[in-house]
Amino acid sequence: MTTARSLIRALVLATGVGMVACSGPSAQQVRDGGTFAARIARLSEPGGYFDTDNLVSNEASYLHVIGSLRQLEVRGGAYIGVGPDQNFSYIAAIRPNIAMIVDIRRDNMLLHLLFKALFEIAPTRIEYLSLLFGRPAPAEPAAWGDADVEQIVAYVDSLPPTAVLRARAATDSAIVTFGVPLTDGERATIDRFHRAFIRAGPSLRFHTTGRTPRFYYPSYRELLFERDLDGARASYVASEESYRFVRSLQQRDLIIPVVGDLAGTHAMRAIARFVAQRGERVSALYVSNVDFYLFRNGSFPNFVANVKALPRDGGSVIVRSVFRGPFGAAHPHAVPGYYSTQLLQAMESLVQRVETDGYASYWDLVTSDVLGAPAPARP
Repeated sequence: MTTARSLIRALVLATGVGMVACSGPSAQQVRDGGTFAARIARLSEPGGYFDTDNLVSNEASYLHVIGSLRQLEVRGGAYIGVGPDQNFSYIAAIRPNIAMIVDIRRDNMLLHLLFKALFEIAPTRIEYLSLLFGRPAPAEPAAWGDADVEQIVAYVDSLPPTAVLRARAATDSAIVTFGVPLTDGERATIDRFHRAFIRAGPSLRFHTTGRTPRFYYPSYRELLFERDLDGARASYVASEESYRFVRSLQQRDLIIPVVGDLAGTHAMRAIARFVAQRGERVSALYVSNVDFYLFRNGSFPNFVANVKALPRDGGSVIVRSVFRGPFGAAHPHAVPGYYSTQLLQAMESLVQRVETDGYASYWDLVTSDVLGAPAPARP
């Protein structure tokens, strides 16, 4: 493993120009006989469709719950989330022992294989973002350890994507070592995802199929610059310490991308058994605004049943996002200037409410049992 990682990192960080020739790893270089791949296969179910590329989040408010997570001492245990790399910021704050990223789209699992490859190769934040965007890393990346994330992104913005071929070759080589069986089409999808980051740079935005992009969709740059409600940088690349923690989980195969429906019959139940077998409890379940769609298609009760099956305690929470669009009015906890609102709810509160009175509507769900006071206005 060490030899494989060192070789892959050398491919992308070496000086020089042109494409680096990469041969496939030997059987000894593939992860522990495929343990990581076997976990993905065992926990996953057949994929479904959703009409977004979901390469980046559209939740500008995603860091607004970080302070509350700390105040409530939501820490350790197992983390479960959906979507792309906003999960890494929650992981950096909660410091779980293991994490599962569940999404109905198999493409999301492929995207997380790309992210995992970047973490494998890049020991520092500036190397990670340089690799993500196909830019050459600086000669002395360690010198950037105390740099603000805005300085790091400014470095990336200042350069053209001249390291694309090396970046693609190195990430593909790393992905092979994970042992996940991929079709030619899936490898092409990973290539397409990476090139979307490279082509747009930090200006990349959330994209939907058949719908006009919303003016409030943040760029990737803006997501990295976001702050918590105390005004502090809180993304996973805000500090080397946060980045290193997420990277340590990735290197130990403890961030597992799972193909599954939160209201489905297999993935969430399999995760519940897996977490229980490890002697953990779920500290946080980040659902984004998935429960809006579950309410609409009538599968919300199945989701609650899956939550009920998760190992949990009185401190286990659900993190959700609510958008202004479906209701025409801002949520009572909304922060001025944001079209999304992040909310916390105790898992036990959700389960008990469904077992007694239930929720009359999605709006009833997202305005009931909210942990914490409404957010203060930000200057």
